[in-house]
Amino acid sequence: MKIIAVIGTKNTGKTTLVTQIVRELVERGFEVGTVKHSHHHFDMSDSDTGKHKKAGAAIVAGIGEETFFTMNEGMSWDNVLSTMNFIENLDIVVLEGFKTSRYAKISTSNINDEYTIANVKVKEMDDLKLKSIVDLLLERSYGMIKDLNCKKCGFDSCNDFVKAKINGIHNATTCKAESDEVLLKIDNNVIPLNPFVRNFVKETILGMVKSLKTDEFGANEFEKIELLIRDDHDKK
Repeated sequence: MKIIAVIGTKNTGKTTLVTQIVRELVERGFEVGTVKHSHHHFDMSDSDTGKHKKAGAAIVAGIGEETFFTMNEGMSWDNVLSTMNFIENLDIVVLEGFKTSRYAKISTSNINDEYTIANVKVKEMDDLKLKSIVDLLLERSYGMIKDLNCKKCGFDSCNDFVKAKINGIHNATTCKAESDEVLLKIDNNVIPLNPFVRNFVKETILGMVKSLKTDEFGANEFEKIELLIRDDHDKK
């Protein structure tokens, strides 16, 4: 799953550009998710689910033709990204905002940092420029930064790998520790796994699960296995 960000000052067309990028990516056959950063509460006060939340519900879900969840506390965006990908198996996530993130960024204003790969004027964007921007994003973007510094990619650190991708060094293809096969979360914190540990966890769990008579419960494909362990022995 690759991650890209659209940043810029207020009223410079960030949302417009995000929707254009998403539309272009979907037309190319990618499964896309988005995350918007906000300094304010998301207003749901006039809805029924908003009333549930105001009454004190810790988490509220709405189920219909669409499904959504809202919680009374903020989650780290790394946690949000990993959860989104585990649910939907996304190819790309487009962030709106998150200007301090360490992912490939397109800026709609004069905001720049070492991760910004292009500045654009949204009002001047046409189909040809949009396709060029999306091509650039696909070439220079990458997945969640693990900071394992495993050197499997050929670089001395994850930060060196990221800089190579941002600068368009073509041999910096993918992070070898990046995988959507195994997600480990402890106390809502995503725990990065190097390839050896990831494969060990996967094969151990698969070995145990395959010994069970899961077909009696309609589970025989093993496309996605979810295991939740709660350690409550110290709680009174």
